[in-house]
Order: sequence, then C-alpha cells, then structure tokens
Amino acid sequence: MTGKDLEGRHIVVTAGGTREPIDPVRYIGNRSSGKMGYAVAEAARNRGAGVSLIAAPTALPDPAGVGVTHIESVEEMKDAVVRGCVRADALIMAAAPADYRPGNPAGQKIKKGAGGLTLELVKAPDILSEVKGNLLKIGFSAETENLIENTLKKLRDKGCDLFVANDVTKAGSGFEVDTNRVTLIDKTGNVEELPLMSKREVADRVLDRVAKLLRG
Repeated sequence: MTGKDLEGRHIVVTAGGTREPIDPVRYIGNRSSGKMGYAVAEAARNRGAGVSLIAAPTALPDPAGVGVTHIESVEEMKDAVVRGCVRADALIMAAAPADYRPGNPAGQKIKKGAGGLTLELVKAPDILSEVKGNLLKIGFSAETENLIENTLKKLRDKGCDLFVANDVTKAGSGFEVDTNRVTLIDKTGNVEELPLMSKREVADRVLDRVAKLLRG
C-alpha cells in the first residue's frame, strides 16, 4: 500500500444483505452485516479514491467522506450499481445480494392461517454479470464447501478480475464478526490464502490488488 495510491480513481463499493419482500411486513434476507463493505469503502477513501457506497440495510453509520446510497432489494441495488459504474474505475461487490426473491410479493400483510405458507421464489438478477464496461470487477464469495472450485466458477461466469473468497463455517470468518480469513483468486487462477485478520486489514489487501491492476 502506498499512501494515496488510489487518488483520482472512483470506486463503487456495495455492502450488506438485501431484503426481498414477502409482504409489506416480512422479507427474505441473509446474515450479512455490511462490515466488510464498509471497511473497503473507508479504506479506499483513505487511499484517495472517490467512493460511492451502495448499502443494503445495516446497523452501521454512514462513513464520512463517502457518498452513500441506501437501498433494500436486489433490484434497487442493481439499478444503483449500474448507474454508479458509468464513470467508475472499479466495482467492489462486497454485498450479499439475494440469489432468489419472492416472485409475487403480497400487497397486504399475509395473515396467519391454520396451515403452512408456500412461497414461490424466482432467480434474482446477478449484478456482477450485468455490469459491463471498461472497469475492474471484484467479487466476494461466501462458501460453506469447495471454496476454490466454487469461486473459480463464479470468477469465470461473472467476468471478474478478482474474487475474495471465504469459508463462512470457519471461526472468525464471514458474517457478523470483525475479522475475516479470505483467499484471493484472480482471473489467471492464482490463489493467495491470507491469514485471519481484521476486515479493515482485508480491505487494504484487496485494495493493494486493485491499485496494482489499475496501474497495470
């Protein structure tokens, strides 16, 4: 890392887990706290970048000196990312957008009945795959098995330059904690395993790669 090595660059960062409505009261969500994405946004700001943070609901305060767009659903995140990436140098997709969403959200609260409730889920948009243009794309992969194999497939399918993969079953790694143990995998297939470190330290290691790719 070199001081202001991202000065003059614009980076779009996403954070948190989206909420997909079942009805006006209930939603489908996930355990993402947004801590990793916020750490990336703050680290990029400190390295001189202009940062646009697109945040799903979290308990975190907006970071100073960062433009923040608050969204809830994966559709809203997709629209905000596509708009934000028009003039961006890099997209760092640290958020956990839903893979599936209810196909027909109810307009009114669903009342509790005697039986069960069946939801039809439809595939949600894949934001990384939909972003086009001359910018770096960095994805995050939360896995519970076959970490390298699953992440390599995502990297190829989504046309990314780098993926940050972590096994969320390991202690101190993944959701709702301040640390992470990640593996960096680039589009050449190079794999770098990092030790357990704070999410802010992980953010800087990812940004080291981003700065190098932008220089190259």
